[in-house]
Amino acid sequence: MKCKTIHKNLIFFLDEDLPKREMEQIRIHLSECKKCAAFSEDLKKTLQIINKENSVETNPFFYTRLKTRLEKHPEPAQALQEKPVWIKIVQPVFFSVLLISGIYFGFKIGTPSHIKTASANYTTEEILPYLNEMQSEPLEEFLME
Repeated sequence: MKCKTIHKNLIFFLDEDLPKREMEQIRIHLSECKKCAAFSEDLKKTLQIINKENSVETNPFFYTRLKTRLEKHPEPAQALQEKPVWIKIVQPVFFSVLLISGIYFGFKIGTPSHIKTASANYTTEEILPYLNEMQSEPLEEFLME
C-alpha cells in the first residue's frame, strides 16, 4: 500500500473500523515503513489526549449548590408580570412620536431655504465683467483681431 492511502485510513485503523484484510495490510506497512509508524504513534497519542479531554468529571455537589442558588432567586417570569400596563403602552407611543418628529425635522433641515434672486441690473453690472475677460485683456483682444 502507498503511504497516502495509509495516512487516509490510519484513523480508522486506530479505531479498528476497517475490514480485517485492510487492517492486516496496514499492520504490515507500519512494520516496514518507519515514517508511517512514527505518524501512527503521534496520531495515537493525539487521540488519547482528545479522549481524555472529552471525559468530563462532574462534581457530586454541583447539583445541590445549583438547586440552592435557584431557590434563592425569584423566577424571572414574576419580574416581568410586575411591570405596569401603562408602561407597555406609553413606551411604544413615545418612540413612535420621537421617530415621526425626527423624520419631520430631518425634512425641514434638508430642504433649502428660499434664496433671494438678484435683480437683472445687479447681474449685468457685477457679474458680467468677470465672465467676459476679453474686455479686460487688451493684448488678447489685439491678437484675436
